[in-house]
Formats: sequence, C-alpha cells, structure tokens
Amino acid sequence: MEKRVMTDSKRRHRGLAAASVVLGGVLVLSACGGGDGEADSASGDSKSSSQSQVDEAAAKETSKARIAIAPKNGAQNAGINKDAKVTVSDGTLTEVTMTAQDGTAVEGQIAEDGKSWTPSGQLERATTYKISASAKDSEGREAHENSSFSTVSQANSFIGNFTPEDGSTVGVGMPVSINFNKAITDKKAVQSAIKVSSSSGQEVVGHWFNGQRLDFRPQDYWQEGSQVTLKLDLDGVEGADGVYGVQQKTVTFTVGRNQVSTVDVAAKTMTVTQDGKTVKTIPISAGSKDNPTYNGRMVISEKFKETRMDGATVGFTDDDGKGEYDIKDVPHAMRLSTSGTFIHGNYWGDDSIFGKVNTSHGCVGLNDAKGAGDAKQDGAWFYDNSITGDVVVVKNSPDKTIKPDNGLNGWNMDWAQWKAGSAV
Repeated sequence: MEKRVMTDSKRRHRGLAAASVVLGGVLVLSACGGGDGEADSASGDSKSSSQSQVDEAAAKETSKARIAIAPKNGAQNAGINKDAKVTVSDGTLTEVTMTAQDGTAVEGQIAEDGKSWTPSGQLERATTYKISASAKDSEGREAHENSSFSTVSQANSFIGNFTPEDGSTVGVGMPVSINFNKAITDKKAVQSAIKVSSSSGQEVVGHWFNGQRLDFRPQDYWQEGSQVTLKLDLDGVEGADGVYGVQQKTVTFTVGRNQVSTVDVAAKTMTVTQDGKTVKTIPISAGSKDNPTYNGRMVISEKFKETRMDGATVGFTDDDGKGEYDIKDVPHAMRLSTSGTFIHGNYWGDDSIFGKVNTSHGCVGLNDAKGAGDAKQDGAWFYDNSITGDVVVVKNSPDKTIKPDNGLNGWNMDWAQWKAGSAV
C-alpha cells in the first residue's frame, strides 16, 4: 500500500508541476505581451512628439509671404500688354526677373508699396517667358516662386488698323474707322472692348460693315473744337475661335473748324462753308453724263499734293487694256471714296470747262496749274484750306448715292440704320 501511496503522490506532484508549467507559460506570455505594448506606446509617443517639433520648427522658418504670378504656369496664348504681373500678399517683393526664351531680359518695375511688379513695355508675340520672383514677410523670411508662359502667336492674334491718327486734327465728318486684319466672329466681345467718347458729350455708336470693319460716329457731325478719345482694350479678347486681340492703346484727336463743301453737279459749282458761313464758291467740272459723280456725303480721307491717276486701276480701260487716261502728276488730290473718287486740281482741261461742262470720269475737278505750285488756283486754295475729315456733299448728279462703306462715308446711313449695325 505504501508503494501505491507513493505512486499517487508522485502523480499528484507531477500534475502540479505540469500545471505550474502551464500557468508559468501563461504568465510568461502575459508578461511578454504586456511588455511589447508598453514599449510600442512609448515609441509612438516619442515619434509623434519628434515630428510635431520638426513641423513647429519648420513653420517658424516658413515665410508668410505668398507670391502669385500671372499668367499661370504653362499658359498659352497670353496677352502681350497686361497679362504678365507678379503680386504678393503678407509681404513685399524684393526681386523679380523676367526673361525671354533667348535670354533677353524684360525690364519691369516693382510698385512703391512692394506689392506688385509689371513689365515696363509690351511683350513680343509667339514668345516664351520665364519669371522668377522673391519676397520677404515682416520678419524677413524669404519666399520664392517661378513660372513660365507663352504669348499669343501672330496666327492666333488680331490687330485693328485705325484712323484717324493719335494727335491729329480732323474735320467734323471724320469717323473712327477700325479695320481688323482677321475676321471677327465675336463682334460683341470686340466692340465691348473699344470705347469712343467725345468731350462734347455726343453719343457715339459703333457700326459693323462686315466682319473686319467697325466704324464709330455720333448722330450728327462732331462738334467743332471737341476732343475725341479712342480706347482699345483688346489685349486677350477672343475675337474668333482661338484668335485673341493684342492691343492696349489710347488715341486722342481734335476736331477742327466745321467745314462742309457742297458740290452742285447741275450748277457746276462748289460752295465752301466754315462754321455755317460761306467762305468761297468755286466753279467745278464733275463727272460726265457717261461717268457721273456719286451723290451723297463724302469725307476726305487722304490728301496728296501730287499723285498719279491711271484709269486702268478703276476699270476705265481702252480696247488694249490700258487706261483711258494716265496722268502722272494730278495736283492737289483728295480722296473721297475707296473706289477712286477724288476732288482734285485739273490743269489739262481748258479754263472754259469749269462751271460750264462736266467732263470727268466721276471725280470733281477744280482749275489748277501743272506742278501744284500756283497758290492762286482754285485747286490749290481748296487743298490748302481742307483737312482730312472735312465733308464734301455732292447733289443733283444723275448717279446713285455712294455706299456708306465706300470710303469713310457712313453719313449716308440714317441713325436708326447705323445703330442697328452695333453689336452691343
């Protein structure tokens, strides 16, 4: 029995030992698990604290100045006048450099308050530019920004050739006439970017004759002595699909005395008035029965002391194709229409035709001398006393009224018709 008891005791001790081993294993495993969790937590807190310190330190070193460059980086078809600009908030600009693709520096100026920079002049078309800008905030911390863009190409841009010229003095009939070098499809956008105003306060309205010509005028002739201003704000305006304006310009001209000359074809005379008073009556020779002069109100658009007139250029040809006339030194010639109507001196006609017979191919002729050197001649007097923009009214001719777009002759359209041609 003793032997059996001993055996049971051993078994009990073995069972306890095994239990101990299992419990010990659990404790050990628990201790290991707990130890790893505490270590990870401590490590994470350390890393987070470390990153926060780095971020805080970096934030203290970062400039508050914010630089903005226009056009945006990579932009295409940028305007050449006003698109390029650098601005800064919460700081002041310290340096801006701008260079063309060939390395040429573009001059510019930082504003007095240090908040902006613009180029000093017009940029070139179809050119890539780079801008590098630096600024400082109130604590002297620096900020930098770089950008690159390309300006509009000639193929993707349009300009308007205008008359009259800046600083000129013109007659009361001179419209502002703009001829675009490309067809305009968005007429409203283009016309909205053009302003014509007069110191007289007259209402000025634009009229489109076609997709490339836009004229401006008041209801009645300009008031003498007034100042007229044309402002072209076309830079960046899309006039047709993918075609942009590039002009940013202001033009001012002065309206001179009010001179209107009335040609009576039937009476073969021209009466010249200035400010409503008759200053001279001149005998003339207008278009013949076969080639009558247009009726209507016409505006002198060009003046030439002498010029060549070849009939072939306006459709008057002989059987051999040569002009019915070719006069190389027509004196005191002033253009009244695009199609070739002039008022000019005539030295080749006999003195007896003036005031008596209409003999021309449609022009209005005044007695004159060869060489345009005799100031006493009617042709010379009228030339010397006329300026571009003066009005010449032709009446009592058997021909039709000249078309409004044949020259600067929109006055042959009534006000309602004129305004109907506006896009705004």
